[in-house]
Order: sequence, then structure tokens, then C-alpha cells
Amino acid sequence: MLERGFVYLLFGLYFLIGIVIGSFLNVCIYRLPLDKSVISPPSACGSCGHRLGALDMIPVLSYFLLRGRCRYCNAAYSARYMLVELLTGILFALCGLYYLPGLKIMLVFFFVACLIVQAFIDLDHQILLDEILMLMLPTGIIYAYYALPDMWDSLYGALFAGGLMLLIFLLSRGGMGAGDVKLSFVLGVWLGLKASVVCLMLAFVFGGIIGVLLLASGIKQRKDPIPFGPFLCIGAYIALLFSPYLIYFYWNLFV
Repeated sequence: MLERGFVYLLFGLYFLIGIVIGSFLNVCIYRLPLDKSVISPPSACGSCGHRLGALDMIPVLSYFLLRGRCRYCNAAYSARYMLVELLTGILFALCGLYYLPGLKIMLVFFFVACLIVQAFIDLDHQILLDEILMLMLPTGIIYAYYALPDMWDSLYGALFAGGLMLLIFLLSRGGMGAGDVKLSFVLGVWLGLKASVVCLMLAFVFGGIIGVLLLASGIKQRKDPIPFGPFLCIGAYIALLFSPYLIYFYWNLFV
């Protein structure tokens, strides 16, 4: 009972860490594409410009306490800020299913945070930031050293994921962005070969399903761009945690 209680406490701690980091990720998502500092100036209301106080920035809770509105001018806040915080908390907590406390889970938290920032920036601006990729690459090498069978697996994953996406980029003549190629290469460093295959398969499946739904609903037209980065990020997260189980399930379908 004590051990189970400790596990629940640990998951709760990961969730709290996640929602706090998620609040900072909101700042990154908004400011980085505009080439603004994520540190200065302090957060302020986008409508009245009033600097936000501690009560205004309690992750998740502030949105409900203030009913989604600015305390000073009553302007409505987007629910997405709260959802990003909640999403980060949930994804961090799920990492506790697979990783024990230590260096590896700290690196994974960083990886997940980068995935969230890249996914939402790509949704908003159709770009994937090289600055974040340059942070993900060395941390991915460190993670691969401690978590993958060997460094060759990391190299094979990078060459496979990056090479396949480069081929699609060349054949599609602009249908796939160069940022997707670079992101796939970095994801391969983190995931290794087998998990990279799972990542790309999931990304294409999710991308295809969502693309069809957007076209069928009229939200998007055939010539409208649909960013692929978010699907790569979703695939990478699932592959990082669950690729051994997915591979086992897939192969058992043919046994």
C-alpha cells in the first residue's frame, strides 16, 4: 500500500511539474516565433497590457478562478493556455509509467516540452524552429547514450527518419517542409531505429486521418497547407513510451 501510495505521489509530482512548465511553454509558443525574449518583459494581459500578478498565473487553476478573463479589463483569455498546461502535466505524468526518477526522465521531460512547443508553433505559423532543434539534438545524443542499446541505434534512427522524410520532401516538391525533415532527423536520434519506424507510421496515419476529416468537414481545402510537425511530435511521444508494446502487438497480428 505504501509503495502504491508513493507511485501515486510521484505521478502527482510529475503532473504538477508539467503544468508549471506548461505555463512557461505558453510563453515560448507565443514569443519565440516573433523573435521575442521568453524572459523579458514579464507576462501581461494582451488586451489592456497590465502586468499579470501571481493570482493570474497559477497554472490551470487561474483560468477557472478568473473564469477565463483578465482580472483588470475583463477581456476573455483563450482556453488554449490552460489546455497546454494541462496537456504538459498529463504527458509528464504518463512518463512515470516508463521512467524512474533520475537523469533519463529529466531528459525526457525536456524532450516532451520541446515537442509541445514545436507542435503548437507549427500549428500557428507553419514553421519548426531551428533553435529548438539545436537544443534537442545534443540532449538526444545524451539520452541515446544512456537509454538506447548503443549509439549506432541512434544513428540508424536518425538516418532512417531523416532520410525517408528527405526523400518525401524531394519527391513532393514542397508538399513536405524542410523543417519536417530536420525534425525527423532529430527525433531519430532520440528514438533509435525501431521507435523511429513506429513514430513515422503513427505520424502518417494520424496525419492522413485528420487531413481527410478536415477536408470532408470543409475546414480545409485541397490547396490549404496542413502542418505535419504536430503529427510527428505526437508519433514521437507515443513511440518513445510505447513502441516496444506496439511492435509486439503488431507482429503478433501475423503469428
